[in-house]
Amino acid sequence: MNDHPPKSSLQTRSDDKSWWLDSPRNVTHVCYALYAICAALLVAGMFVHQHAHFPIEKLFGFQAWFGFIVFVIVVLAGKQLRIVVKRDEDYYDR
Repeated sequence: MNDHPPKSSLQTRSDDKSWWLDSPRNVTHVCYALYAICAALLVAGMFVHQHAHFPIEKLFGFQAWFGFIVFVIVVLAGKQLRIVVKRDEDYYDR
């Protein structure tokens, strides 16, 4: 007779623990919470004095757009850097 409860389809770990982010519903809730935080910070930017050095920094949402554009540039630069520094698949098998 088996004393262990049946495994759920969400349990993929060998120690039979189910984590709260294993459920797609919880992941959706986390994403919505992050979206709400981002939106709240964007709206809060309207009520905070911007200490801008350049006129473009005073535009609504400039920090958000600047951060997103720089993030995309870093990811694309990382892809190009991978071409330069990657090794053959059998590099460590020699």
